[in-house]
Amino acid sequence: MSRGNTPSQHNSTLAISPLVGNRTLQMQQGQQQRNNTHNQGNRQWSGAQRVTQTPHQSVTYSPLVQKIQNNASLATPAPIQDHGGSTAGLLASMTKNGLFGPTMPSTLRKVSVVTDLNRPPQSVLDGAGSEETLDANRIIHSIDIAQLPAAEKLRLWRHDSLMQHQYRTAEYIGDKVYSMTGDPNDAFWLAQVYYNSGSYIRAVELLSRNNLDTSSVMCRYLTALCLIQLKKYEDALDIVGETNPFQDPLGNHVKNQDGGIKLESSMCYLRGKIFAALNNFEKAKESLKEALQVDVKNFEAFDELISKNLLTPNEEWTFIASLDFSDLDDNEELIRSLYISRLSKYLNLDQVRKAQDFLIDEYKLSNNTDIIHSNVDTLFTQCKFSDCLKLCEEALEQDEFNFSILPTYISCLYELGGKNKLFLISHKLAENFPKHPITWFGVGAYYMCTNKISEARKYFSKASILDPTFSQAWIGFAHTYAVEGEHEQAVSAYSTASRFFPGTHLPNLFLGMQYLLMGTLPLAEEYFILAYDVCPYDPLLLNEMGVLYFKKNDFVKAKKYLKKAWEAIKALDSESKSWVSIHTNLAHSYRKLGENERAVKCFKLVLETAGKDTDTLCALGYVYLRMNRIGKAIDSLHGSLALCPSNQTAQDLLKQALDVNLSTVLDESHPLVVSSKIQEQSSRLVSRKRAANKLDVHAMAKRLKHGQDSSDDEGEEGDSMELE
Repeated sequence: MSRGNTPSQHNSTLAISPLVGNRTLQMQQGQQQRNNTHNQGNRQWSGAQRVTQTPHQSVTYSPLVQKIQNNASLATPAPIQDHGGSTAGLLASMTKNGLFGPTMPSTLRKVSVVTDLNRPPQSVLDGAGSEETLDANRIIHSIDIAQLPAAEKLRLWRHDSLMQHQYRTAEYIGDKVYSMTGDPNDAFWLAQVYYNSGSYIRAVELLSRNNLDTSSVMCRYLTALCLIQLKKYEDALDIVGETNPFQDPLGNHVKNQDGGIKLESSMCYLRGKIFAALNNFEKAKESLKEALQVDVKNFEAFDELISKNLLTPNEEWTFIASLDFSDLDDNEELIRSLYISRLSKYLNLDQVRKAQDFLIDEYKLSNNTDIIHSNVDTLFTQCKFSDCLKLCEEALEQDEFNFSILPTYISCLYELGGKNKLFLISHKLAENFPKHPITWFGVGAYYMCTNKISEARKYFSKASILDPTFSQAWIGFAHTYAVEGEHEQAVSAYSTASRFFPGTHLPNLFLGMQYLLMGTLPLAEEYFILAYDVCPYDPLLLNEMGVLYFKKNDFVKAKKYLKKAWEAIKALDSESKSWVSIHTNLAHSYRKLGENERAVKCFKLVLETAGKDTDTLCALGYVYLRMNRIGKAIDSLHGSLALCPSNQTAQDLLKQALDVNLSTVLDESHPLVVSSKIQEQSSRLVSRKRAANKLDVHAMAKRLKHGQDSSDDEGEEGDSMELE
């Protein structure tokens, strides 16, 4: 704790929670009850004895009640002592009428405290004569709340009202407690009430009074949080500072002892949010990374880095590998695996699957929405939209408005043309969340799917205004211009997105595609290289780079990037028909480089994957024509024209193939010549057999008349000679 009896940067607000009791008082009362029990005599423990619950037992299972700090009073590290030496107890309100338990009466009379003892289990009789039976290692001691000072009772009242969201009660009582004590911790809890009720300016004024925002770390944190809600980012930055004032120059790590999130880490997180709001994304990234380095439990900072695309895929994996999870003790592997499951799926897919399997096998999280979300991201990256849609629908059955899955669900519906489902989900979102950006992103996707581009643009714009860090809305907004061929406006929108989201390659990829369509190849190459630096694993990007170099007649580079695209498909374990264009482009590159056999192999693969296509058959016929395989060329070109008789290129190539076929001089060993000779001989033999078997009556009569008839033997000999 700090000198001012408020939490230091190494503590969390748990140190001043009314749920944390005074350890000394508990030990004293526990010892007193153990002595009383010893004087009364030990009772024999029976394993079959029924456990008798007191009305106060359930509160002991609250994780905050079981956390007891040394030198911590009920509501403040600066305990208020009365002359009788009575200090704080534990919170009695976290029960049915409070928050956690099912049986606690609203009178707040007693609190149950668990003490672990390394001795045989016993049954203990409290001062009121009620028996409490525990398991083999625990005994409950009851503390009479009537012994607490008036201020402590009011703190319990205030805190329970806050937990039950009765903010007017919490404000009313909290104001009285602060007026009575002047304790900065009471000021903090009253400001918490103001913050939760949306009275941000009142919280700022309260914490600024008596310089609480400068003397107390937690008050400074809450003041900055309120200023962010008021969108006073410069003032908030003045409060938290542009750099971390608590940074240890030697890099020494102080372990958090209370299990909460260090206030130092939370301050770094706020600093990152402020920089992001001021469009200083490099400093935002560094501050958020520092927040996690100070305390890896700060999931808000991790989520901000990942979901807002501040880190590239390589940076994500490198940063996670550098984090120290040892402070989490037995939760170390759990949290590490959960974080890994959120990382980019463009690389290290085997590690992601290993983390998912660990979470499912060890922690039974197969139905957890975050694990499903990780699988959804994997399928979407692999362009397996049907499977992805099915998994999204399974997740949304558990949580219909899960905002981490809904953007991917909406994107899958758009890719698959699910207009009816898009309309339904957009309608539900508009009814229930009219001010949420995902609502209007869904509406925009629906209008985009129905080809109402101007309407789609309006709603994508609305979504981006509601949340300027919503990358999908910015990309969708830019797409509306690209679809209509308004390249200049599309370039402007994509450029804005590329500044806002430095960790994703998509805006630069789409910028390159726009310049490629406009024929500005140098600028297209520049943006493709920028996208490649961010994510060199995306098959779509590698394909576009191959097309770029193909248009620049640099067929060697074109083949290089298209082969990389093919390898990336295999690494992603994607068998989607979306990648047919990559195989087609690679085949054309082989064709240009004269590698005809490989070109034929690629074209055949395309036909097997995507079915017959007039352009593919035409290209295959052309390659066969170059290889002087005239027959196969004619067959392929006929197939192309059967699908599209108006294909002028196929018509010209077929005419050329037929001309070549007519003018080709075939040698004796050519397969066609050999085949024709065989057919000719076969037909001649057949005709001779037919002539021999035919009986000519007139010729026979004429021979008999002139005495030219011969013996049977001569006739047979003549027939045999004729057959030869």
